[in-house]
Amino acid sequence: MEESEKSSEAVSDKTNVDKVEDVSARRSDSVKASQSKPRLKLFSKVMEKSLQWLLDNASFDRFSHYFQPLSKQNPQLTEAMHKQFISQLQTSVQREIGTVIEEGDLQVKFEELDRLEQLSKDTPQAAWRPSGAPEQDVCSGLVSYHKKQEEYMRLQLKKLQKENAGLAQKVQAGREDITHTEQRIAAGVEEWRASLEDLEALVSTLSPSEHFVSL
Repeated sequence: MEESEKSSEAVSDKTNVDKVEDVSARRSDSVKASQSKPRLKLFSKVMEKSLQWLLDNASFDRFSHYFQPLSKQNPQLTEAMHKQFISQLQTSVQREIGTVIEEGDLQVKFEELDRLEQLSKDTPQAAWRPSGAPEQDVCSGLVSYHKKQEEYMRLQLKKLQKENAGLAQKVQAGREDITHTEQRIAAGVEEWRASLEDLEALVSTLSPSEHFVSL
């Protein structure tokens, strides 16, 4: 029984060592890849420190405290379980960090952040920072909001005034067209009346009674 436990512990220890070496190799590759990327390198260092803090807090004493019956009966097996737990925890966290970097496209985001930081250097006005007094911060935020709304309303008012001016010009042009049309109609009516009077005068000169008298 003891020999089987020792052999299983040896296999488990070898597996743990292989996993730790694999994680270390991947960590080394990640560090090399991020050497030319300052923000990504800093992010990787922060994640590594956080992971190390997590592993330090998952100590064997704390682990064995929750498995007291087993740790008292078989401390070697408990130690092997702790090593395997630490190895799997480290591997899982490293995998999750890599997934976050890859799926979140952090390198592109960090490059965009660098670009924004570079652009902000050319801006003389300092960025807004909270004053520590919530009332003042809220008021300053509301003032900025109302100023933006006021500017928006001014632009909308200018737009409406411009549209109204254009419509007024069109209405005025339509009225002028109507006036010209009325004048042309009136002139046509006057010409028609004059022509009618001339025709009546001509007809009156050609009265049949006068022709019969002359005969």
